[in-house]
Amino acid sequence: MAKYSTNRGGGGSDGDSCELCGRTTTKPRRANVAGADLLVCPECAPHGENRHTDRKKESTSSRDYSEQNRRKRAAQRTAKMYDSAKGDSKHWEKEGTNYEKDRLPYLVSGYGGVVESARQDAGLQLSELADELDIDEKQLLAIEQGRATRANIGGSVIRALEERLDVSLVDE
Repeated sequence: MAKYSTNRGGGGSDGDSCELCGRTTTKPRRANVAGADLLVCPECAPHGENRHTDRKKESTSSRDYSEQNRRKRAAQRTAKMYDSAKGDSKHWEKEGTNYEKDRLPYLVSGYGGVVESARQDAGLQLSELADELDIDEKQLLAIEQGRATRANIGGSVIRALEERLDVSLVDE
């Protein structure tokens, strides 16, 4: 039976049990299995995400590793902010769209499933409803997947969907 990682080898005080399968082993190896850092036996080691690394890399302290991750994330955030500040939004914004006037309202929990079910009950394909409402099919898909905020969907699109599909999407 598999054990949860305590980073102490699992089991009792012997410290020589595989944290994945529970077998007793004389040569436990550190492996990252599905995001968990485990001590595993040689048979379970191929399940680890770091199975191609050599044992020298394992000696890197977790502090060094977290410092590298922190610096990498900071660099990624800086690059993202730089790109967004420098970017030209004219190539993706619709002409005449004012997102301040067409704010997305607070939506009910699970709004994407509500829209998808209502569309299917109405016997409409994604492309048919998008054409009928004169919106991009990708916008409608984003709404059905619950990504309206990240896709910059305007409130007018939500209200048009509510009216056409006779559903309530706005949390008032």
